[in-house]
Amino acid sequence: MDPQTRTELEAAAFRRLRAHLMEQRTDVQNIDMMNLAGFCRNCLSRWYQEAANERGIEMSKTEAREIYYGMPMDEWKARYQTEASAETQAAFKVAFAENVGTEEPGKGG
Repeated sequence: MDPQTRTELEAAAFRRLRAHLMEQRTDVQNIDMMNLAGFCRNCLSRWYQEAANERGIEMSKTEAREIYYGMPMDEWKARYQTEASAETQAAFKVAFAENVGTEEPGKGG
């Protein structure tokens, strides 16, 4: 497979993952994703931001999240985020530290 085709297929898979998480599975909470898989929607938006920044495109965390979520983060939370139990929140602190570790939980990810 040539490099251009590989890049196009990887981009298509990323777009499909984004659509799945943002349109079909809004019920799946970020905290549950982080606890089970070690990443969440915020991680995906951060990786998008990092890729842009590596290419000289200035993009803030807020801008990247709005691009990824398709709306401001506060709007997403109001529509889809539910309250997590104390046990789930404790597990998240561990998962966040193990998988992200660079920012305070709830501030990044």
